[in-house]
Amino acid sequence: MKQHDVIISGLNMELTDAIKNMVHEKAEKLFEHEDNIIRMRVELEYDPHQSSHQKEFIAKGQLEVRGNDHFASAATDDLYKSIDDMVNKLDRMLRRRSRLKKVKRKVTHLVDIPADIPKAV
Repeated sequence: MKQHDVIISGLNMELTDAIKNMVHEKAEKLFEHEDNIIRMRVELEYDPHQSSHQKEFIAKGQLEVRGNDHFASAATDDLYKSIDDMVNKLDRMLRRRSRLKKVKRKVTHLVDIPADIPKAV
């Protein structure tokens, strides 16, 4: 199995092996869809200053691909749910990008040459 470049960092929280393994498992799904991913950066944040005690865990993800990078974030009251939502958003972005490439490739444009070209007989 190929090891992909996934950078995980945590703010206001300690990253355990279980959290790192879950992020790597979820990221494998993204690397299977797209071959041109250079690296993935994941930032997990715990915000203890939320007055409502909702959406305290924030997962931010950045996919570095050829072309424009993809950014997504998700905030919930459960860390694992935040990671799952963030990966799903990035997955939708990759699938949309792939679909648009195919549609763009199928659209043909007529070329109008401003010259008199003799007809072949």
